Amino acid sequence: MKKRKIIFPADELPHDNIIEWWYFNGHLTDQAGKQYSFMDCFFRTDPKRVNLPFLKHLPFKHSYFHHSLLSAINGKKFISEVHPLVVISKDSFSKKDLFINYAELGLNGYFNYVIEKVEENRYHAKTQNFDLWFTNHKKPLLVGGDGFLDLGVNSTFYYSLTNMSVVGEVILGNKRLPVKGIGWMDHQWADAVYAPFKWNWFSIQLKNGVEIMAFIFIGQNQKATKLVSIIAANGQQKNFFDPEIYATPNTWVSQQTGISYNLNWRVRVESEGVDLEINPLLEKQEMIFGPISYWEGPVAVKGRLGGKPAVGQGFMELVGNDQKKSKLAIQSKKISNDIKKRLKKYF
Repeated sequence: MKKRKIIFPADELPHDNIIEWWYFNGHLTDQAGKQYSFMDCFFRTDPKRVNLPFLKHLPFKHSYFHHSLLSAINGKKFISEVHPLVVISKDSFSKKDLFINYAELGLNGYFNYVIEKVEENRYHAKTQNFDLWFTNHKKPLLVGGDGFLDLGVNSTFYYSLTNMSVVGEVILGNKRLPVKGIGWMDHQWADAVYAPFKWNWFSIQLKNGVEIMAFIFIGQNQKATKLVSIIAANGQQKNFFDPEIYATPNTWVSQQTGISYNLNWRVRVESEGVDLEINPLLEKQEMIFGPISYWEGPVAVKGRLGGKPAVGQGFMELVGNDQKKSKLAIQSKKISNDIKKRLKKYF
């Protein structure tokens, strides 16, 4: 991909690349003061080029899949949805603003999931577990300075909306609970194929109005790329390519995949006075997705920024940790068979 300037709102819409995703996360509180967190991500791929084993034989120009989660923090409950194949409505991606209406293949009716831009700086995301409306309050964070990252093995366009107020409902059983809180949105597109990459990613929202995106990306050549992007309360953006991002002792081992995840992290940028500790709110937050199962969940953040105490919240994503081969094979086969069965019934 050639580097160019990101243009809004045109680049909120899909691109003709191998893979692209629209991602939301956030923290919510209900009227009783109970806390929740959520994640919602819709993926658009070129199945012939993306190199995911359970997608490459699909007879489509584009394929779509979806991941989401809802965590009830006080009740220590984790609900995840992993749909390896979804279908979109005929009018998806047809409007001047972002609009995606999609459903999981099935014969027992369907549920219409939605990701859409409803007006300037306002967005809507709906799953079976939440129905949320977002209002953006800051200009986009162009990750890395201009929204284009060269990661050595591939490159990506990447921007974030880091400060979004959220209102709506979470659905637990037959209860619909009004909630409000703060959210984050990422949009990335890249000509990247599936490979055994590894990354540890963090979105951080501090109570002083500062947001931080931090990650370590390790390619097949084992070369690590590190980045911390900071957007101040006044919208000023800074980027640091030599931060310290490292795990501190505390691991959680998944019984389903055998993956060991480091759940406590530290982010430091000495020149900016950044020294933050990142700790999970719940441990059991694994998303089971065949060869790329991963940990995704809410975190608490505390430390110092610019010599002053800083506290906040965020999300953490841990991808690419070693998984037992037997578990990988079983899950990959399960997903492949599930897709085949659904296609056969549907068509």
